[in-house]
Amino acid sequence: MHKTYFNWSSGKDSSLALYHVLQNKEFDISQLITTVNRDYNRVSMHGLRVELLDRQTESIGIPLHKIEFPARVSMQIYTDTMRREVEQLKKQGYSHCVFGDIFLEDLRKYREEQLNEVGIQASFPLWKQDTKKLLREFIDLGFKAITVCVNAKYLDEHFCGRVLDHSFIEELPAEVDPCGENGEFHTFVYDGPIFKSPIDFEIGEKVLRGYEPASDQDDDDCFKDDADKNWDTSFWYCDLIPK
Repeated sequence: MHKTYFNWSSGKDSSLALYHVLQNKEFDISQLITTVNRDYNRVSMHGLRVELLDRQTESIGIPLHKIEFPARVSMQIYTDTMRREVEQLKKQGYSHCVFGDIFLEDLRKYREEQLNEVGIQASFPLWKQDTKKLLREFIDLGFKAITVCVNAKYLDEHFCGRVLDHSFIEELPAEVDPCGENGEFHTFVYDGPIFKSPIDFEIGEKVLRGYEPASDQDDDDCFKDDADKNWDTSFWYCDLIPK
């Protein structure tokens, strides 16, 4: 069994991938890794309060390690920081890691190239699977999730702060991937078969936030979807407040 860490986003793809890999005798998942925005104390891109992230991973029962970044950071600093972190994990005996990515070829290539330099092997348990079937499986397994961030280019306020169910799937515009794999939306998972107990919260305000397009010199794309080549700059966020 390989000593393995899991790249945890707090969302649905991570949850489904973790559900599957926990049933795989090949991997011993003993650490979750999440990047957080230290300026706002929230999960990178998702905008989720770190307190809810902590409660979520406590319910899962696997130790969490947070990697902190400022709100704006160059891609070089991001890459260097992640390399140092992975080198430390390698020293701790980790040989494998897991991601919830589904079909973003460039992102997978970037991850694998960076990890190969350190000697870590990456696994992608959801890779190339039908995203509509994956979301239906997620719901049918009993997972509960709510959208916390949606790309205003593709989805309006109506889709922000909404619980994922089968009607959500049917109402998505045709150009939106059912799992939001192109960065169309992000979620917080608060209950399901990998949790000991649900995470309690209340829905706060919804806000529309705009961002300046990133440049090569000042690139915060590491906190956006790495495959987002259009530099989408407007997102609806739904604040979730711990109870």
